[in-house]
Amino acid sequence: MPRTHHYATTVTWTGNLGTGTSGYRDYRRDHDVTTDGRPPIAGSSDPTFRGDPTRWNPEQLLLAALSQCHLLAYLHLCAVNGVVVTDYVDHATGTMTTDATGSGHFTEVVLRPRVTVADPDTVDTATALHDDAHRACFIANSVNFPVRHEPTTSS
Repeated sequence: MPRTHHYATTVTWTGNLGTGTSGYRDYRRDHDVTTDGRPPIAGSSDPTFRGDPTRWNPEQLLLAALSQCHLLAYLHLCAVNGVVVTDYVDHATGTMTTDATGSGHFTEVVLRPRVTVADPDTVDTATALHDDAHRACFIANSVNFPVRHEPTTSS
């Protein structure tokens, strides 16, 4: 039976320097992303678009969401398939293209999880479970660009 899940966040612009958006260079792109009971995420635009390089930008957050979703689906599948993961680090990258109008889109994301498993006999299963995790990932199922995986598994 399908279930519906609802999520809510609040994004509050904090970059008004006193004159609002009176000019392209007259405001900061800073904002806070909040939801009940969690610390705020300090956001901005990418530095290319006059953003603060010390804050998270939407493109990084999208990449992080894809990486996190894959991690969580993968760990679940490993647990139910008897694969004991002892370490997991993903060095994900994303490629975005912009056009002459300044609009753009992601063309690809590559996840590069480096997984360590407790038992050398489970390396092949652990590697194969990345495909199942990809199919189970809610975020990857929601984007319109390829999300590839280049996992490395060791014991």
